Amino acid sequence: MLALAALVVGSALGALPWAPVAAAVAIALVVLAAESFLAARGRVLPSPRAQEALVDTSALIDGRCAEVAASGFLDRELVVPEFVLDELHRLADAPDPARRTRGRRGLTVLEALRASPRARLRVVDDDVPGEREVDRKLVEVALRRRAALITTDFNLNKVAGIRGVPVLNVNELAHALRPVVLPGEILRVAVVKEGKEPGQGVAYLEDGTMVVIEQARERVGQSFDVVVTSAIQTAAGKMFFARPADAGAPR
Repeated sequence: MLALAALVVGSALGALPWAPVAAAVAIALVVLAAESFLAARGRVLPSPRAQEALVDTSALIDGRCAEVAASGFLDRELVVPEFVLDELHRLADAPDPARRTRGRRGLTVLEALRASPRARLRVVDDDVPGEREVDRKLVEVALRRRAALITTDFNLNKVAGIRGVPVLNVNELAHALRPVVLPGEILRVAVVKEGKEPGQGVAYLEDGTMVVIEQARERVGQSFDVVVTSAIQTAAGKMFFARPADAGAPR
């Protein structure tokens, strides 16, 4: 730019012919404009709706999303479409007791989200005319709003992922937050049933992880300390094997 200014000054004083200087200035301006255009294209401007997350029926019935939002870890604005609210009302009014209970729980969780000082929640009238299936509506609305999707539904999770919708799966979050338990650690458990093998008892941790305990068949209904001996990974998650802490180390 300084060189261009020098050329212009020189031409104005008569030291340089004007025509070549004008051509150089024009070329420089074209190059500068092209560079500015390419730089602007390279910048990805944040979408005004990029921080939204649609909440589906399964996540509301599950209820854990309310606890995550209340903890402050979920900083997106939660958006509940009217058709999700309608589905919860249909479930809450269903003649089947199990469906009615699920619907009422979803409505209770929705009210808890509304009341939470750390959760931002909006109910929006954003529908997909002509589409009756709620899951397909959710995917289309999420794409249209450039929003993520909170769900615990396995099939919806897969479909949304294929369509390019970011999915916040509460089950995956719970799995990731499970405490790490290493062999030799002591756990306090309550034996709830007999195991498949002779002498075994079965207990469950708070997150649902199964613990198979040696020499515990006769201690069903009791709570006591166990020492973790090993762990295996199954399709359903981790499973621990343990022995009673008061049984002594195996010889």
